[in-house]
Amino acid sequence: MGSIVALVIIVLVFVVLAKLVRVVPQGYEWTVERFGKYISTLSPGLHFLIPVMYGIGRKMNMMEQVLDVPSQDVITKDNAVVRVDGVVFYQVLDAAKAAYEVANLQQAALALVMTNIRTVLGSMDLDESLSQRDAINAKLLKVVDEATHPWGVKVNRIEIKDIAPPRDLIDSMARQMKAEREKRANILEAEGFRQAAILKAEGEKQSVILAAEGEKEAAFRAAEARERSAEAEAKATSMVSEAIASGNVNALNYFIANKYVEALKEMANSPNQKMLLLPMEATGILGSLAGIAELAKESLGQQQEKIAARRAPPPVS
Repeated sequence: MGSIVALVIIVLVFVVLAKLVRVVPQGYEWTVERFGKYISTLSPGLHFLIPVMYGIGRKMNMMEQVLDVPSQDVITKDNAVVRVDGVVFYQVLDAAKAAYEVANLQQAALALVMTNIRTVLGSMDLDESLSQRDAINAKLLKVVDEATHPWGVKVNRIEIKDIAPPRDLIDSMARQMKAEREKRANILEAEGFRQAAILKAEGEKQSVILAAEGEKEAAFRAAEARERSAEAEAKATSMVSEAIASGNVNALNYFIANKYVEALKEMANSPNQKMLLLPMEATGILGSLAGIAELAKESLGQQQEKIAARRAPPPVS
């Protein structure tokens, strides 16, 4: 009998010690209640509480937590039905408020996020909801964070994981995208043909301009050559006329023989001539050639006399 009493006393002592000493792990905060009423909050570490009078109320996780938002059907502004899901990152900042201001924190936060997802997406068109996911996340974060602030909770991020339109709508969007790409391809191809035609026309224009410039330059050169030839002919004719006027008949013979030889040259170069007959005046041509030789000798003698006169010493006075 005495051993049983001793065993009961030992068990009571262990129970009292267990209720007296409390160790709060890192990342958690425990609320303390006195006869069921909130008194204080225990931070991580070792604490002592008087059993029976004081007790632990709620053990709150103070670390950042992740809450999955299940998929739900949402109707957009243009009456398109899309299936949306997401994820919420939140953290408890005030253990007392999170424990006593809301009955079930996770369930309340989940209902709040799902409701606001329907509200935000319902005010947007389908194209906007698919292309402006960052804007959706920002709107949701602002609304939900303000709503959960009285609960002692900080919502850090809200991310929309997937926005899935119905299959028939996806097929329609795919056909629309294909048509748009084909349209852009046709436009680019037509633009390429247009640029090629413009470049080709520019090239032909430049070619014609350069050809005209070449013909103009060639005509200018030919005219200049004819002008110089005419000047030389006129000068030669003038010299021959002066020689004839001074009584030198050989100059006339040279002029006539030169023209005669040129005429015979043209006759010889004609493609229709198979045989060349010298006219009876060939002896006259030879005489003219002799006259040319005499004229050349005379001109050479005059040039030698001029050179000797230049080299002679000046007379002594």
